[in-house]
Amino acid sequence: MEKTLDQLKIGNRGTIINVFGEGRERRRMLDMGITPNASILLKKTAPLGDPIEITIRGYELTLRKEEAKNILVRIEG
Repeated sequence: MEKTLDQLKIGNRGTIINVFGEGRERRRMLDMGITPNASILLKKTAPLGDPIEITIRGYELTLRKEEAKNILVRIEG
């Protein structure tokens, strides 16, 4: 099943399929290691749901939901 990263629930694991967007924002995501075929785990969300914390490539990363909407993930399991 494919969803954007902002739609995942805590504990969901997946593989990044694509990173959408243009220019500086997309380049920033790619520079942080958010690239196709990378494994990802949604660890937690802030009390109001934004931002979210993910684990990717062995480190924790916090993203705003607006950024997470541009990341397509294939959910495992």
